[in-house]
Amino acid sequence: MKSDLIISGSEWKVMRIIWTIGKVTSSQLIDILQETTDWSPSTVKTLLARLVNKGALNAEKSGRSYVYSAKVGELESMEDHVADLFDNMCAMKIGSALIDSVDKLPISQNDIKDLISALEKKEKSAPKEVQCDCLPADYKVEESED
Repeated sequence: MKSDLIISGSEWKVMRIIWTIGKVTSSQLIDILQETTDWSPSTVKTLLARLVNKGALNAEKSGRSYVYSAKVGELESMEDHVADLFDNMCAMKIGSALIDSVDKLPISQNDIKDLISALEKKEKSAPKEVQCDCLPADYKVEESED
């Protein structure tokens, strides 16, 4: 299910921590993020407020502070983000982008086995060649005389 939720890079950092921990106070989040970023406490609180306003987080009052938890699922959010990325890429370039990602990103041996299995399954129904989806099928590209 594709959502309209747009999460910035900084907001992704916050969401990844909350998805991993489950529930977190702003103080806990500030402590965690100060180990990996140079963000001020007010920056972290601003990011939390934005994510609550976007509907990505729940904020539950607990004493004098709030406890934040994810309102959207991690897997669904990642799938939406990846789908958006590939929707903005020429269909002919997706395979190259995937190969480049596999080459550059850290993945486990189990993930590699799962990828091989998924690719073998996909190969059975894959076309020989993927057509460009950027231009109409009958559009002729004229060669320039540079």
